[in-house]
Amino acid sequence: MIVAVMTFRLRAPWVHSLKEKRMIIKSLVSKLQNHFHVSAAEVDEQDIHQIIAIGVAAIVPHHAIADSLMDEISRFVGENTDAEILEETREIR
Repeated sequence: MIVAVMTFRLRAPWVHSLKEKRMIIKSLVSKLQNHFHVSAAEVDEQDIHQIIAIGVAAIVPHHAIADSLMDEISRFVGENTDAEILEETREIR
C-alpha cells in the first residue's frame, strides 16, 4: 500500500475576506474529492485571506500510479482555479 500526499500553496490576490477564501477552498476541495476520490482539506494559513494551503492524500497500489495520479491532480488544480500556484510538494510514503 502506497500513500501519495500533496500540498498546494496558492495565492488569490483578489480575495479580501475569509468568506471569499472559504468559498474558493470549498469549491476546489469538493472538485478534487469528487473527481479523484481522494482526501482533501485546507491544511494551513487559515487566517491569511490571500494564501490558500490545501492538502491531498490518496492510497494507491503502486508507485507508478501514485506518480500518475499526482500529475493529474496538479494539472487539475491549475485548470480549476484562478489562484496562482506558489508551491507544490509531493511525497510518497
